[in-house]
Amino acid sequence: MADRQYFLHNVTAARGKHPWFASIMRNESTVLPPISSEVSGDPAGSTPVSVSLPDGKRLTFPGPVAGPDIAAAIGPGLARAAIALRVDGQPRDLASVVDRDAAVAIITREMPEGLEILRHDAAHVMAEAVKELYPDTEVTFGPATDTGFYYDFARAEPFTAEDLVGIEERMREIVRRDEKIAREVWERDAAVAFFRDIGETYKAEYIGEIPRGEEISLYRQGDFVDLCAGPHLPSTGCLGQAFKLMNVAGAYWRGDPRNAQLQRIYGTAWANQRELDQYLHQLEEAERRDHRRLGRELDLFHMGEEAVGSVFWHPRGWKLYRNIEDYMRRRLDAAGYLEVKGPQLLDRSLWEASGHWENFAENMFIAESRDEKILALKPMSCPGHVLIFRNRLRSYRELPLRLAEFGSCHRNEPSGALHGLMRVRAFTQDDAHIFCMEEQITSEGIAFCELLLSIYRDFGFEEVGIKFADRPPVRTGSDEVWDRAEAALRSAVEAAGLSYTLNPGEGAFYGPKLEFYLRDALGREWQCGTFQVDFEMPGRLGASYVGEDGARHVPVMLHRAVLGSVERFIGILIEHYAGRFPLWLAPVQAVVASITSETADYAGEVARACTTAGLRVTVDTGNEKINYKVREHSLAKIPVMLVVGRREAANRSVALRRLGGKEHEALALDEAVARLKEEAAVPSPS
Repeated sequence: MADRQYFLHNVTAARGKHPWFASIMRNESTVLPPISSEVSGDPAGSTPVSVSLPDGKRLTFPGPVAGPDIAAAIGPGLARAAIALRVDGQPRDLASVVDRDAAVAIITREMPEGLEILRHDAAHVMAEAVKELYPDTEVTFGPATDTGFYYDFARAEPFTAEDLVGIEERMREIVRRDEKIAREVWERDAAVAFFRDIGETYKAEYIGEIPRGEEISLYRQGDFVDLCAGPHLPSTGCLGQAFKLMNVAGAYWRGDPRNAQLQRIYGTAWANQRELDQYLHQLEEAERRDHRRLGRELDLFHMGEEAVGSVFWHPRGWKLYRNIEDYMRRRLDAAGYLEVKGPQLLDRSLWEASGHWENFAENMFIAESRDEKILALKPMSCPGHVLIFRNRLRSYRELPLRLAEFGSCHRNEPSGALHGLMRVRAFTQDDAHIFCMEEQITSEGIAFCELLLSIYRDFGFEEVGIKFADRPPVRTGSDEVWDRAEAALRSAVEAAGLSYTLNPGEGAFYGPKLEFYLRDALGREWQCGTFQVDFEMPGRLGASYVGEDGARHVPVMLHRAVLGSVERFIGILIEHYAGRFPLWLAPVQAVVASITSETADYAGEVARACTTAGLRVTVDTGNEKINYKVREHSLAKIPVMLVVGRREAANRSVALRRLGGKEHEALALDEAVARLKEEAAVPSPS
């Protein structure tokens, strides 16, 4: 009965009107050539349909036209590559019929939209494979992700690694079957009954909550039917074989811990085998570079249950931290920032006045004092900096006033979201706030962008992307104020000569922002720096300055950070360099290793000469053979080894060996120290 109730989206209007309708139903590609715009219609009286292409060209057809025919009219190569359509900006199945004038683009598997469709289809093919192999399993939902797909299943018995191998092989078989994928629109109650009858209670529950009158679309491939809005590929064969199942994880129905726990199978899918191989290689490399593993191996830090979400820095890790902090202080001093330090605990009334209590309270750690005051550990430094600004009367001559702080912040992140240094509860933010007049926003924006890009280059990041995040749904301030703030920020980034993309609705609750993304050695993007224009908070907290006219004015507040979380930035650095830091940044820059115990005294002399020159060195005068020492210090990723034996002691020289190098270079001690001192110089503003 249910089968008699479905119909194919966008083709019922064409039924019986065009001789090519039957070919569409058979998934054939009957080419209907375009006609000129002068043609008024076909003999049957259909209204011509004009299709606008992305390159500005127009194709006119005698009546409603299917996607394959549009692609074929453009060219045979595109007809072979087409997997879907975009009609007036909305993705559609390739079999869809365009029955009115519209802007149409052909989607291929290499396009971002096409890749998303491939990945969504991979989830459906995986669900079909699971149902064939384990019929008692219930399917829930399975979307595409940035790198692949997943599907959540309800099954009493856990999936094993061996199960994934079998599921993946069945997926490949389904692809080889080349099952046609067809869209069907069902009446809601019929869809609920259908899924309930086949034992899919989760799908039945979800469909039952869809409001009456909303279209319910199902997709059928072979014997497998699934609820989905689409679009999908024309057939399973179009998916190709460039996919792989990765792992199983737990998940809750609808993401709610109060609901039943499901099993989520993750997979990855790509347009071709080359891209899949490249991604799998990147995963292997990412695992090798994992900052948590390297943190242990290089003795930089550890994290434990005694302080979930906080870092225990070891001596070498803390030295790395201090190197970064010292470098940033030099850059901030040179750029005219004044460093301040605010308190950790601040009264609830301040967070209410700033707007944080209303918009951010769930992420704040709350404490109560003996006098029953409600306090919060600061999640950011901005309200405290406003209090420093307003502590005395300010003049317009002091503006812009740049206040910087390495602010120790705490955010009550959910435990499931914590991830090494990348997501913590206690962190230090290289926070700064620029108090200025509205007409100074552009110049301050240009100066900050130049500073940020220069700092990123010093740390080895040459590729930086920028996103413009505008007003979020929940925010403070009027639309007029947001209009001014967004216009000012846009003018600043454009005046800096920098290109950007939009990130709609992702601004802070108090103002729009620029988000800076750096690209690491594996091509991954990390959002670190931010620059935000805030017309709201200074006024809410009573900050003002005396203008040239003698009147009080509210300053504009520019929130900015370069590194963001210092902890997270260190995690990014560890993975970017795979623990092999540049010489200026390395916690230990060199190790002096003796070949024999007789040269221990000379090794100490070499180490003292290096230390006097400002180098960070250790000494290894142990009894182990030199090959063992080379291996051990290479594993510790010490950039330079200064090897000394009898000959070096006699000549007052060293054998200089670089990390990863097979050869050593014989140099006089003074020459070696001078060279390393020059190489280890901390980058400075040009």
